[in-house]
Amino acid sequence: MHDLLGFAVAGLGAGGVIASLALGLILTYRSSGTVNFAHVALGTYLAFAFFEFRETGDLVLPVIGFSGRFHLLPRPTLASAIIVIALLGAVLGALLYLLIFRPLRESSPLAQLIASLGLLLYLQDATRQRFPTAGAAVTIRRPVLPTDPLRIGTVAVTENRLWLAGGACVVTALLTALYRYSRFGLATRAAASNERAALLLGLSPDRIATINWSIGAILAGIAVVLIEPISGLDATTTPLLVVPALAAAMLGGLKSFSLTTLCAFGLSSVQSVILGILVRPETTWLPKWLPAIGVAQSVPVLAILITLMWRSDALPTRSSIAEPLLPPSPSPRHILRWALAGWLLVAVSLLFSQAWWREALIVSMIFALLALSIVVCTGYVGQISLAQLAFAGIGGFSAIHLARAGVPFPVVLVAVGGLTSGLGILIGYPAIRIRGMGLAIATLASAVAIEQLILASPSFSGGLGGASAPRPSIAGIDLGVSAKGSENYRPAFVLTVLTVLTGACVAVSLVRRSRIGLRWLAVRSNERGAAASGIDVGRTKLEAFSVAAGLAGVAGALMAFHVTTLSPNSFMAIGALVAVAFTYLAGITSVSGALLAGVLTQAGIAATLGSKLSGTKEPTSVAALAGLLLILTAILAPAGITGAARTLVSRVRPTRTSKEPTEAGTDLPAEVEPSTVSATGVGT
Repeated sequence: MHDLLGFAVAGLGAGGVIASLALGLILTYRSSGTVNFAHVALGTYLAFAFFEFRETGDLVLPVIGFSGRFHLLPRPTLASAIIVIALLGAVLGALLYLLIFRPLRESSPLAQLIASLGLLLYLQDATRQRFPTAGAAVTIRRPVLPTDPLRIGTVAVTENRLWLAGGACVVTALLTALYRYSRFGLATRAAASNERAALLLGLSPDRIATINWSIGAILAGIAVVLIEPISGLDATTTPLLVVPALAAAMLGGLKSFSLTTLCAFGLSSVQSVILGILVRPETTWLPKWLPAIGVAQSVPVLAILITLMWRSDALPTRSSIAEPLLPPSPSPRHILRWALAGWLLVAVSLLFSQAWWREALIVSMIFALLALSIVVCTGYVGQISLAQLAFAGIGGFSAIHLARAGVPFPVVLVAVGGLTSGLGILIGYPAIRIRGMGLAIATLASAVAIEQLILASPSFSGGLGGASAPRPSIAGIDLGVSAKGSENYRPAFVLTVLTVLTGACVAVSLVRRSRIGLRWLAVRSNERGAAASGIDVGRTKLEAFSVAAGLAGVAGALMAFHVTTLSPNSFMAIGALVAVAFTYLAGITSVSGALLAGVLTQAGIAATLGSKLSGTKEPTSVAALAGLLLILTAILAPAGITGAARTLVSRVRPTRTSKEPTEAGTDLPAEVEPSTVSATGVGT
């Protein structure tokens, strides 16, 4: 009993940090309606800047391209470091709102999500660039809070955990008093309830939001500074603390400070107790393949899913159906003609190419297949899924196990596609009641759970060393990526990947033009209208999740045979955010957008050609550049590169009325209004 109490108390420290991060998320959400996925990434940068200033007296700005380092004090104190970083956080928070999220206040949830993902990528890369120690978890030499050990029963607890819990309670009390009794707090609540009414009363929603974003940034920076002695700092993994912070904020309804803090304490304590029980030597009932840490990390996931499904309706309310729509989804034309031409073009290029070109082709085509799954789920049906890379991980390691068991290569791909399709239905089930940004949060949480529970299992993925895939073959023909003892990528494997990608693109294009595709577009446009027309909205969503997960699983299988040794690190949740971001950048509502996303991906065709032409390796700031492009795309070109290109072409070339045939021979327009779609998908 004393041990359990000790574990619970130990969890209060992390709970205090999670509470502070969640409070910052509430402030930004209440003032602007934006769920900022880059909230903890901003806090991570501020934490590194804090420790750098405390050690050297230099203020480092998150601007890549010039020095951005200013020497302020020769011997900074703790108080001066806190003041300087608080001012930096306030300025950065205000600038982020005014420059990025203010222009997106009336945009779709997807555009806001993409902007926050772009900001996340930029801040991660800026942190790695500005601070040499940010590439791996590090421990700072001079912690802020005392770390003397305390003993509760047989469990040793450091003193800083109690300080963190107490500090979170103090911050919660101050924020509660500020927003309940002060004029600024009342103005914030008024603007959050009815922005137009607030304007009529003479209030400035933009000014209110700017101040709240500044306060939220300060809280994020201080929280990450204080958690450093517990978990260290890592520019890649620390930003993922946004998942438990979102869990606490969601449990608090994204408005209650006190309830959010209590939930953060509860989640962290439960995690600590579960982990403490599972790591005991006498705990023998836990399956060896199930990681104890993964079980504990799944607690926030369950909290998010239960909360969102409990508070959501099967259909959106009338007030929510007027949300801005996604960019138009063009109807594919001349499908077989383009597919054959593309296949022949790539095949011919293999005759005159070197190994680097074949490698770039493989990377681009596999990522294009993954991006195609995102197009199906998000671009066609409007369901924001951040779990596609997790499906790819399941598919990759499952393919390795099947191949080792002697299953023929084509059967492996089919079996993996079927397996991940079923998993897609399971993960997509919350989409029946959850939509928009809530679904993005739920699928991100699910991706983290898959990563921690399944992909981290040594028996499934091989642990840190990964798993090696046997050489694929068909009818005795070796389809291995390279000849034995050679690094020269063989055309046979390239043609295999090309054929799979071409077949997938043709299949998705045909589905897009069919009755199924019309139902998908109807659900995307207006769920209530689609339901009124007789469409089973829930089944349609699960249908899209299943197809998308199957495509992602096949992409993961091809990746396994490509790299020969597959690592679980290739499928981290942060990578899923990057995949969605690149697909949006290219054009998330079309097959051509998926193909362009493959071209633009890291280590793909564009990056490889750029490095070859410049004579240098891929620049280290590529992630920061991609982040900036994503932000600009979300603000200026929501349809992505391919959408902008189509708009430009339509302006310079006379347009013709285009009709797309259905299976029954009835002509229907490419974009169908929900009111014109019947239960069978045929216009009435």
